[in-house]
This record gives sequence, structure tokens and C-alpha cells, in this order.
Amino acid sequence: MNDIESPVRAADRASKRAVMLDTASEASLSVGFVLLHRFTILPFAAFVDCLRLAADEGDRSRQLRCHWTFMTSVGQEAVSSCGATITPCLPFRDPDEFDYIVVIGGVQNERDQIDTTALAYLRQAAAARVPLVGLCTGVFALIQAGVMTGRRCCVSWYHHHDMIQRFPAIEPVADRLFIDDGDRLTCAGGAASADLAAYLIERHLGKAWAMKSLHIMLLDEARTGAHPQPQPVVLGKIEDRLVRRSIALLEQHLGEAISMEALAERVGTSRRNLERRFRETLGVGPQKFARDLRLRYGLWLLHYTGKSITEIGERCGFADTAHFSRHFRSAFGITPSEMRKRAGEPGSDRVDPFFLHIEGRPAL
Repeated sequence: MNDIESPVRAADRASKRAVMLDTASEASLSVGFVLLHRFTILPFAAFVDCLRLAADEGDRSRQLRCHWTFMTSVGQEAVSSCGATITPCLPFRDPDEFDYIVVIGGVQNERDQIDTTALAYLRQAAAARVPLVGLCTGVFALIQAGVMTGRRCCVSWYHHHDMIQRFPAIEPVADRLFIDDGDRLTCAGGAASADLAAYLIERHLGKAWAMKSLHIMLLDEARTGAHPQPQPVVLGKIEDRLVRRSIALLEQHLGEAISMEALAERVGTSRRNLERRFRETLGVGPQKFARDLRLRYGLWLLHYTGKSITEIGERCGFADTAHFSRHFRSAFGITPSEMRKRAGEPGSDRVDPFFLHIEGRPAL
């Protein structure tokens, strides 16, 4: 899939930019941003700041190695979902001025007026074979523009259900940070936008410049596109320090069934004391709690990935599909296959797959 632009075309694009953009004469990476109404500001800030820090020495912010342009349909200011505005913005420029065009979407409301000018611009860029990048809900705009046919697209687990409801022909992926599909790159958004920006900076400028940006942003290193999105977590205040440490270990090993002896040894206690402390704190033993947590992980995978039920059972640490299905039905009242079907039905009541709340005992 990673259909990277040919050296000839890349050289031609760089030459054209040098003629058209005096301010970008030293740029090795040029990015045009399409900011849609109520765009989400964190993905935008993470991506553009990564470019800014790689563009110049230190923190001087001159657009030398990288160049970026903010664009809206008629050059109006761009209003973000939190109310902050970006100005000045330019009307849409010739797509060939850019190595990438990054579109950032915002709050999803089907009643919002569609920016037909922006969608037409995305189609123009696709026809010119300029790589398109969809950040956060920017991927919805790419789909609406008709440029994602036959493509996989990365979407946040939070927007996965919205996508399959609105665009059933699209295959959304919600178990990784971003997907590089050659001339289409899609990203779940949030902080992962910095990872995608670093990925592109490394491709064009080298790893040292990508790492420089990330380190100044206080990020240790770039995560790969295949890095998983957040997994199910436990919400609730756990007073018992030993129980809290045990839960943290269980969260880190959702793909395996840890024996209670091994868990007790890891937290420095006996199995008997561990079981007593769990029951006093949560009302259930550690073994049942661990199984419930792995089942919740399986529920998340059913909702937000296309993995087979066999794969999900294995990934959740169950010995076989029958074992997984039996425990899943006991916990949720329906089989994994029935749950997956129900999750895709319009207007269905959905079990929240992401959080295991603690209110005296684990609730499923």
C-alpha cells in the first residue's frame, strides 16, 4: 500500500513550489491545511507545531525546512470547536504548491451545512495526485468528497460508530493511530497527530528533525501507525494500594490470563491476601475481576475493529473461541457474533465497551 510519491514527481513538485512560493524557497516539506468549521484544535496544534519545530534551528519558528499555509473556503477565519479562531487564513491555493493537504474536521452534526467548496477542493487535489491527510474527523470530509472509495481509513474509537452508521460502505479502523495508504493518510486525531507529523518529517527531512520536534514537545519518541489506540481502562478511585497495583498489572496484560499466584508474587503478597483485599475493596475476587476486564476488552474489539471473533478471543487471553463465547454470553447476555451485529444496527442500544466502572464492584 505505501505508494510513496516517485522521486521525479517529488522533484517536480519541489521545483514548482520554489517558483510559486518565495517564502518557502528553502522548504523541503510544504503542507496546506484545510480547516473546516468547528475543527478540533488539538490535532491541528499537534501537527503544525511538529512542523514548526522541525522547520528551523532552536525555537525560532521560521518557515525554512517546512512551510505551512492555513486555508478556508473563502479565506475567512477558522473557528475551532472550542471557540478559538485561526487567522489569517487564505482562500484555497493550487494543490500542486503542497506536498500534502491536511484536512481537519470538527464536531459531527449531520444538520451542519456541508462546505461544498472545501469538498470540491479535496477532489481537485486528489485529481492532481497530491497526497491527502485526514486528521480526526477530517476523514469524514474525505469520504464526503468521494476520494476514499476502496480505502481503509483510521478513525478514533470514539467516532467509529458514527462512521459505520453514516458511511456503511467504508471500512473504518479504530485499533491503531494512523494509516499510510500512499496518497491517503488518515489519523485518529488527538495527540496521535504529532506522531503522524513526525512520520512525515522523518520521511522528508530525516529522523533527527522529527526527534527534535518531539523532544521539545516533551514526547519521548514517535509512535508507529500500528500503535494501538487506548485500551479499556478502569475508572473509579481505588483506595487499597495493593489492589490498585494489581489492576494496573492486569490492564497491561489484557492479552493473557495471569495466574493469581503470579499476580500476587508481582505485587509482593500471598494469593490468599490478594483475594481477601480484592473482595474487601471490590466485592469480587481477583480472578473474576481479571476475566471481566478481558471480556470488556473483547467487547471493545468487537465494536471498534474488524478482527474475527477467533482473533479477539485469542487476543483477550482465552484458550479458544468456545471458551471466549461462553464467558462473553454469561457476562453480556448475548454471543460475540450477536453483539457485533447489534453494534452495527442503526439506533441500537449499545453497551459502553470502553470503561469498566468501579462503584464498589466491577459492573459489566
